Amino acid sequence: MDSTAALYEELAQPAKGLSHPKRLLLMELLAQGERSVDALANASGLGVTTTSAHLQTLRHCGLVARRRDGQRIHYRLAGDDVAALVVALKSVARAHRAAVEPARRAALGLDFADGSEVEQIGRDALIARAQTGDVIVLDVRPETEFAAGHIPGALSIPIDELADRLNELPTELEIVAYCRSEYCVMSYDATRLLQAAGRRVRVLDGGVTEWRLAGQPVASS
Repeated sequence: MDSTAALYEELAQPAKGLSHPKRLLLMELLAQGERSVDALANASGLGVTTTSAHLQTLRHCGLVARRRDGQRIHYRLAGDDVAALVVALKSVARAHRAAVEPARRAALGLDFADGSEVEQIGRDALIARAQTGDVIVLDVRPETEFAAGHIPGALSIPIDELADRLNELPTELEIVAYCRSEYCVMSYDATRLLQAAGRRVRVLDGGVTEWRLAGQPVASS
């Protein structure tokens, strides 16, 4: 192999790491914060052995780093540029592959027979609304992800608890729900649940990953 071929072989490694859909899912989960192999397996629905094998591939490709804590190994993204790469890959796929849009609508439940709509709100509009104090920003991710990093001032109610905790949300204020990323179904499920309960609600265009990459502040607890 000549030197130019060797260079491009190395440059192609990150793309090889992202070439499997399950590894792309694991990267999106790691964009929420550091996790153990067990936690990633549970969140992704994969077996521990399969999850570990995918993570080793991602590490070999330079996309994730790890640390050991006793018998447990924790993984994290190698940097914010890796998170930006994942977001860019999804954006390119949506722009240039016609099959992505119908798949996105099906995955997010946007093609219901009853014609129900989920209205979005952009980051700048949300910031302006939040400054006036007349909107509730609702984080519907699991509590561990909220603790690792969330939009400042957001209220944490995981999606699987939302139906039982509606009374915690003021009825007079509009609600803006968000989750991991623009392809995360949890915020759309939350929006429809809240609409059915008669609440005024929109979903944030993009999730906490896009929010952070846009340079907006992120709080942790």
